[in-house]
Amino acid sequence: MILCIPQILNLQQLEQFRAQLEGAGAPWVDGRATAGYQGASVKHNRQLDETSALARQLGGAVLAELERNALFISAALPQRVYPPLFNSYEAGMSFGSHVDGAIRRLPGLGQALRTDLSATLFLVAPEEYEGGELVLEGPGGVQRFKLPAGDMVLYPTSARHHVTAVTRGRRLACFFWIQSLVRQVVQREQLFDLDSAIQRLNATGADPDSMVRLVGVYHNLLRAWSEP
Repeated sequence: MILCIPQILNLQQLEQFRAQLEGAGAPWVDGRATAGYQGASVKHNRQLDETSALARQLGGAVLAELERNALFISAALPQRVYPPLFNSYEAGMSFGSHVDGAIRRLPGLGQALRTDLSATLFLVAPEEYEGGELVLEGPGGVQRFKLPAGDMVLYPTSARHHVTAVTRGRRLACFFWIQSLVRQVVQREQLFDLDSAIQRLNATGADPDSMVRLVGVYHNLLRAWSEP
């Protein structure tokens, strides 16, 4: 399942993020710092030093918004989220076709995180730069994403993908990975569809007893399929 989630960050937050990311003191490093052996050879961008106070501050702000976003919670069923990272693509920079690694180590903890879902949160309006599309490659063709600032796309980490070369301007984005409570993709999608249907029925004033039954089915399935 690929899902676009609007307005993770509002206009005021975006302005604050950009002021800090574009400031003279922002600690940008070579983007290959967190790339695996496969990605390193095709990754040509810059990345905010993930050990910096600024990365932790901005990442914490993103996590706080995700915790309040019902659509993200329903779709991802997050168990763990890798601390958000930030990248910058300027003219000539790109990220070639690759698949993200299945396991990440949580910085400072050494604990393993299984990467079930990937997320890209766009921080710059699409008209401010040319190129820089996130392209997901699948059996049914390709899907291209260049979302409004503040919007996020959530997609399976198993998907092969790339970022096209930026030819003008600067593309700023936040990216991270999620380990879901429900490992199996089909089960996670079924739960999302069920939860979405329950929300729509609830808004129409559906029969209360039927609603209780449906909610019970949802939670019993989540209990059966979730992993500690």
